[in-house]
Amino acid sequence: MKYTTRPQALLLLADGTIFYGKSIGISGTTFGEVCFNTGMTGYQEIFTDPSYFGQIMVATNPHIGNYGVNANEVEADKIMISGLVCKNFSFTHSRPDSESNLYDYFEKQNLICISDVDTRALVSYIRDNGAQNAVICTDGTPVEELKSLLAKVPDMKGLELASTVSVTEPYFFGDENASYKIAALDLGIKRNILRNLAKRDCYIKVFPYNTPFSDLKAFNPDGYFLSNGPGDPEPLTEVIETAKQMIASDKPVFGICLGHQIIGLANGVSTYKMFNGHRGINHPVMNVLTGKGEITSQNHGFAVNREELEKHPDLEITHYHINDNTVAGMRMKSKSCFSVQYHPEASPGPHDAEYLFDEFVANIGKAKSLQTV
Repeated sequence: MKYTTRPQALLLLADGTIFYGKSIGISGTTFGEVCFNTGMTGYQEIFTDPSYFGQIMVATNPHIGNYGVNANEVEADKIMISGLVCKNFSFTHSRPDSESNLYDYFEKQNLICISDVDTRALVSYIRDNGAQNAVICTDGTPVEELKSLLAKVPDMKGLELASTVSVTEPYFFGDENASYKIAALDLGIKRNILRNLAKRDCYIKVFPYNTPFSDLKAFNPDGYFLSNGPGDPEPLTEVIETAKQMIASDKPVFGICLGHQIIGLANGVSTYKMFNGHRGINHPVMNVLTGKGEITSQNHGFAVNREELEKHPDLEITHYHINDNTVAGMRMKSKSCFSVQYHPEASPGPHDAEYLFDEFVANIGKAKSLQTV
């Protein structure tokens, strides 16, 4: 094997802190909010998750790329992260199911990556100082110039990003002869959410994020779904209004991640930007209704205000994050509407919370049976 010297690269944080590493060979600069994911596997699903749009991902797992890539292990048609920071980048891989190595996958999509970074030190720094904007530079751009460019990057708070990842035209998923029809609002929907609904006898029509409620209603769905997605939920005023109409329709409603936050805002409960956020596949959640714990997959930088939620007369907490007591799930008392902050579809991650899809479909079945009485 021929030894090659890889050029030096750097990660510059908004507060001026610099972490040095090496380029994997793709030259350029990329900007985004730096955050970390603690998952030990599932890197391809993470890289293609639309909820990560606009973010530079730090992988806490020291080995990235060692099992290659597979076209079936994606949550969108392209890489969604802005850049990758890792310790050891594997240019070779070993797995019978792999179709390519990670470097070729990155090169085709021009994904900037810095390796050989002390990711333990970097993650500790982010934990202590919070998520912030950053730039990866692998092309030798002077630091002072990078600082000037980085200062112009908008903060994630107040940033609407759903429009950048949502489809522009509706499409269908599943068997058109299925028992139930669902209208899903695409705020950055993951493919495995659609798979989970389809395998539960649902036919889904996926609509662009800004679709008016009248168009969703015209599909004559049995239930409504609000998807995950990137950015701050508060600027999505059109979506919040659509969610209010979904709830008022008296048909079952289910929201995940950004969709969960939208349901909170539709009920007058505010959201806030978290110091670090939750990103990983081993986050412990307590199910208040059953008293049982769940290990969950999470990816969010915003959360629903717990104090306001607890005071709301028509909302109740169903799940909370065991590490910091933040809201992880809620439901309405007067409507068939519930939501969770985490990802029951996993991909990657554990399947402890897949029952939530069963509950949504059960709510739809119950509502349909009442209509026929």
